[in-house]
Order: sequence, then C-alpha cells, then structure tokens
Amino acid sequence: MPSANRVWKLIGLAGAVGVVATGALVARNERERRAYTPDEVRDRLRARLDEVEGTTSGSADPAPSVPRD
Repeated sequence: MPSANRVWKLIGLAGAVGVVATGALVARNERERRAYTPDEVRDRLRARLDEVEGTTSGSADPAPSVPRD
C-alpha cells in the first residue's frame, strides 16, 4: 500500500492537471469568442432580437389591465 504522502502528492498532481486543463478550455473559448468582428457581433445580436420579437408578437394579448376603483 502506498504511503499517505504519496497519495496526497498524486491528489495534488491530479488537481493541478485539472486546473491546467480548465484554463486551456477557457482560453480556447475566449479566442473563439473574440474571433468575431464588431459587425458580426452586431448582426448576430440583431438576428437574435428579431427571432425573439418574432416569437413574442405571435402570442396572446399582454396581461389585461385591471380596472381601478
């Protein structure tokens, strides 16, 4: 059976590897996100807005007004 120190060293090493792998994934995603030009971002946002507005305009009337006494 391995000594307790060796087990803790392996756990620490596994944790460090996990942190490095997570950092690599975050960096990759950030590079992909920054690959868009400002015009592309604007066009994508406008397309998403049009999509959302299109789904809400076909719904029922907004909440009815409540008469006040």
